[in-house]
Amino acid sequence: MVEIYAKFLNFLINLLNPLTYHIDKAIFFAVVIAIIFAFVPKIDFLADKFSKFFMLISAISLIILTLLVSYDVITRKLFSGGSIALQELEWHLYDIVFLFGIAYTLSKDKHVRVDIFYDKFPFRLKKSINIFALVFFVIPLSTLIILEAIPFVQMSLSQNEGSPDPGGLPYRWIIKSAMIWAFFAVFIQAVGEIRKNAYMFLKGGEK
Repeated sequence: MVEIYAKFLNFLINLLNPLTYHIDKAIFFAVVIAIIFAFVPKIDFLADKFSKFFMLISAISLIILTLLVSYDVITRKLFSGGSIALQELEWHLYDIVFLFGIAYTLSKDKHVRVDIFYDKFPFRLKKSINIFALVFFVIPLSTLIILEAIPFVQMSLSQNEGSPDPGGLPYRWIIKSAMIWAFFAVFIQAVGEIRKNAYMFLKGGEK
Protein backbone atom coordinates (compact mmCIF):
# COMPACT_ATOMS: atom_id res chain seq x y z
CA MET A 1 0.00 0.00 0.00
CA VAL A 2 2.85 2.36 0.89
CA GLU A 3 4.62 1.54 -2.39
CA ILE A 4 1.47 2.26 -4.41
CA TYR A 5 1.02 5.61 -2.68
CA ALA A 6 4.71 6.41 -3.18
CA LYS A 7 4.41 5.76 -6.93
CA PHE A 8 1.25 7.85 -7.19
CA LEU A 9 2.81 10.68 -5.17
CA ASN A 10 5.94 10.59 -7.29
CA PHE A 11 3.80 10.79 -10.45
CA LEU A 12 1.89 13.76 -9.04
CA ILE A 13 5.08 15.55 -8.00
CA ASN A 14 6.67 15.06 -11.42
CA LEU A 15 3.49 16.40 -13.02
CA LEU A 16 3.37 19.55 -10.88
CA ASN A 17 7.09 20.11 -10.38
CA PRO A 18 7.54 22.37 -13.48
CA LEU A 19 5.04 24.80 -11.92
CA THR A 20 7.36 25.36 -8.96
CA TYR A 21 9.73 27.23 -11.27
CA HIS A 22 7.00 29.68 -12.33
CA ILE A 23 5.05 30.25 -9.13
CA ASP A 24 3.77 33.71 -10.09
CA LYS A 25 2.30 32.42 -13.35
CA ALA A 26 0.95 29.31 -11.65
CA ILE A 27 -0.87 31.43 -9.07
CA PHE A 28 -2.32 33.66 -11.80
CA PHE A 29 -3.66 30.68 -13.74
CA ALA A 30 -4.93 29.09 -10.53
CA VAL A 31 -7.01 32.22 -9.88
CA VAL A 32 -8.33 32.18 -13.45
CA ILE A 33 -9.18 28.47 -13.22
CA ALA A 34 -10.90 29.00 -9.86
CA ILE A 35 -13.08 31.77 -11.28
CA ILE A 36 -13.99 29.68 -14.34
CA PHE A 37 -14.86 26.61 -12.25
CA ALA A 38 -16.95 28.76 -9.92
CA PHE A 39 -19.48 28.98 -12.79
CA VAL A 40 -19.82 25.19 -12.95
CA PRO A 41 -23.26 24.12 -11.65
CA LYS A 42 -23.22 22.24 -8.33
CA ILE A 43 -19.49 22.89 -7.85
CA ASP A 44 -20.25 24.17 -4.35
CA PHE A 45 -22.11 20.94 -3.54
CA LEU A 46 -19.20 18.82 -4.81
CA ALA A 47 -16.70 20.98 -2.90
CA ASP A 48 -18.67 20.49 0.32
CA LYS A 49 -18.69 16.72 -0.21
CA PHE A 50 -14.95 16.78 -0.84
CA SER A 51 -14.21 18.76 2.32
CA LYS A 52 -16.52 16.51 4.37
CA PHE A 53 -14.41 13.53 3.30
CA PHE A 54 -11.30 15.24 4.64
CA MET A 55 -13.16 16.24 7.77
CA LEU A 56 -14.12 12.60 8.33
CA ILE A 57 -10.45 11.65 8.22
CA SER A 58 -9.72 14.52 10.61
CA ALA A 59 -12.44 13.38 13.04
CA ILE A 60 -11.26 9.76 13.00
CA SER A 61 -7.68 10.94 13.54
CA LEU A 62 -8.81 13.02 16.52
CA ILE A 63 -10.50 10.02 18.14
CA ILE A 64 -7.42 7.85 17.61
CA LEU A 65 -5.19 10.67 18.87
CA THR A 66 -7.25 11.01 22.05
CA LEU A 67 -7.00 7.27 22.72
CA LEU A 68 -3.27 7.18 22.03
CA VAL A 69 -2.52 10.15 24.29
CA SER A 70 -4.58 8.56 27.07
CA TYR A 71 -2.72 5.27 26.64
CA ASP A 72 0.63 7.08 26.52
CA VAL A 73 -0.07 9.00 29.74
CA ILE A 74 -1.23 5.87 31.59
CA THR A 75 1.77 3.77 30.55
CA ARG A 76 4.20 6.56 31.42
CA LYS A 77 2.70 7.39 34.81
CA LEU A 78 1.84 3.90 36.00
CA PHE A 79 4.34 1.63 34.26
CA SER A 80 7.21 4.02 33.39
CA GLY A 81 6.78 2.96 29.78
CA GLY A 82 6.72 4.93 26.58
CA SER A 83 7.46 4.75 22.91
CA ILE A 84 9.13 7.17 20.51
CA ALA A 85 7.07 5.75 17.64
CA LEU A 86 3.89 6.34 19.63
CA GLN A 87 4.85 9.94 20.35
CA GLU A 88 5.63 10.59 16.69
CA LEU A 89 2.35 9.00 15.66
CA GLU A 90 0.57 11.43 17.99
CA TRP A 91 2.34 14.35 16.30
CA HIS A 92 1.39 13.03 12.86
CA LEU A 93 -2.25 12.57 13.83
CA TYR A 94 -2.33 16.10 15.25
CA ASP A 95 -1.05 17.37 11.90
CA ILE A 96 -3.83 15.51 10.09
CA VAL A 97 -6.50 16.80 12.50
CA PHE A 98 -5.39 20.38 11.90
CA LEU A 99 -4.63 20.26 8.18
CA PHE A 100 -7.62 18.21 7.03
CA GLY A 101 -10.05 20.32 9.04
CA ILE A 102 -9.19 23.61 7.31
CA ALA A 103 -11.35 23.12 4.21
CA TYR A 104 -14.40 21.99 6.18
CA THR A 105 -14.05 24.94 8.55
CA LEU A 106 -13.97 27.22 5.51
CA SER A 107 -17.16 25.60 4.19
CA LYS A 108 -18.93 26.45 7.47
CA ASP A 109 -17.46 29.97 7.64
CA LYS A 110 -16.07 29.20 11.10
CA HIS A 111 -12.55 30.54 10.76
CA VAL A 112 -11.73 33.20 13.34
CA ARG A 113 -12.51 36.75 12.25
CA VAL A 114 -10.84 39.56 14.15
CA ASP A 115 -12.83 42.39 12.61
CA ILE A 116 -14.88 44.99 14.46
CA PHE A 117 -16.45 46.30 11.25
CA TYR A 118 -17.40 43.22 9.21
CA ASP A 119 -20.43 42.18 11.29
CA LYS A 120 -22.03 45.59 10.78
CA PHE A 121 -21.58 45.66 7.01
CA PRO A 122 -24.59 45.23 4.66
CA PHE A 123 -25.23 41.68 3.42
CA ARG A 124 -24.05 42.25 -0.15
CA LEU A 125 -20.89 44.05 1.03
CA LYS A 126 -20.04 41.06 3.23
CA LYS A 127 -20.40 38.72 0.27
CA SER A 128 -18.26 41.02 -1.90
CA ILE A 129 -15.52 41.00 0.74
CA ASN A 130 -15.73 37.21 0.97
CA ILE A 131 -15.39 36.81 -2.80
CA PHE A 132 -12.46 39.23 -2.90
CA ALA A 133 -10.70 37.42 -0.04
CA LEU A 134 -11.26 34.02 -1.64
CA VAL A 135 -10.03 35.08 -5.08
CA PHE A 136 -7.04 37.20 -4.03
CA PHE A 137 -5.97 35.56 -0.77
CA VAL A 138 -7.26 32.01 -0.23
CA ILE A 139 -6.75 30.74 -3.80
CA PRO A 140 -3.24 32.24 -4.21
CA LEU A 141 -2.17 31.16 -0.71
CA SER A 142 -3.35 27.58 -1.10
CA THR A 143 -1.66 27.39 -4.52
CA LEU A 144 1.55 28.81 -3.10
CA ILE A 145 1.62 26.33 -0.21
CA ILE A 146 1.03 23.39 -2.57
CA LEU A 147 3.82 24.47 -4.90
CA GLU A 148 6.24 25.20 -2.06
CA ALA A 149 5.45 21.83 -0.47
CA ILE A 150 6.24 19.86 -3.63
CA PRO A 151 10.09 20.13 -3.46
CA PHE A 152 9.87 19.59 0.30
CA VAL A 153 7.92 16.33 -0.14
CA GLN A 154 9.96 15.32 -3.18
CA MET A 155 13.22 15.45 -1.23
CA SER A 156 11.71 13.46 1.63
CA LEU A 157 10.35 10.85 -0.79
CA SER A 158 13.59 10.49 -2.74
CA GLN A 159 15.50 9.94 0.50
CA ASN A 160 12.79 7.65 1.89
CA GLU A 161 13.01 9.82 4.97
CA GLY A 162 12.19 8.35 8.33
CA SER A 163 12.56 9.37 11.92
CA PRO A 164 16.14 10.21 12.99
CA ASP A 165 15.38 8.81 16.45
CA PRO A 166 15.86 5.12 17.31
CA GLY A 167 12.51 3.35 17.26
CA GLY A 168 10.83 6.21 15.40
CA LEU A 169 8.41 5.96 12.49
CA PRO A 170 9.54 5.40 8.88
CA TYR A 171 8.06 7.04 5.76
CA ARG A 172 8.01 10.61 7.05
CA TRP A 173 7.18 11.75 3.51
CA ILE A 174 3.64 10.42 3.99
CA ILE A 175 2.76 12.96 6.66
CA LYS A 176 4.59 15.71 4.77
CA SER A 177 2.45 15.01 1.70
CA ALA A 178 -0.62 15.81 3.81
CA MET A 179 0.17 19.49 3.20
CA ILE A 180 -0.46 19.06 -0.51
CA TRP A 181 -3.78 17.28 -0.03
CA ALA A 182 -4.98 19.62 2.70
CA PHE A 183 -4.48 22.77 0.66
CA PHE A 184 -5.78 21.13 -2.49
CA ALA A 185 -8.98 20.60 -0.49
CA VAL A 186 -8.86 24.26 0.58
CA PHE A 187 -8.49 25.28 -3.07
CA ILE A 188 -11.50 23.19 -4.11
CA GLN A 189 -13.56 24.49 -1.20
CA ALA A 190 -12.60 28.08 -2.02
CA VAL A 191 -13.97 27.58 -5.55
CA GLY A 192 -17.24 26.35 -4.04
CA GLU A 193 -17.32 29.28 -1.63
CA ILE A 194 -16.90 31.75 -4.49
CA ARG A 195 -20.00 30.29 -6.13
CA LYS A 196 -21.95 30.29 -2.85
CA ASN A 197 -21.13 33.91 -2.08
CA ALA A 198 -21.80 35.02 -5.66
CA TYR A 199 -25.20 33.27 -5.55
CA MET A 200 -26.11 34.92 -2.25
CA PHE A 201 -24.88 38.30 -3.50
CA LEU A 202 -27.15 38.09 -6.55
CA LYS A 203 -30.12 36.84 -4.53
CA GLY A 204 -29.53 39.29 -1.71
CA GLY A 205 -30.29 36.69 0.96
CA GLU A 206 -29.22 33.40 2.44
CA LYS A 207 -28.91 30.43 0.09
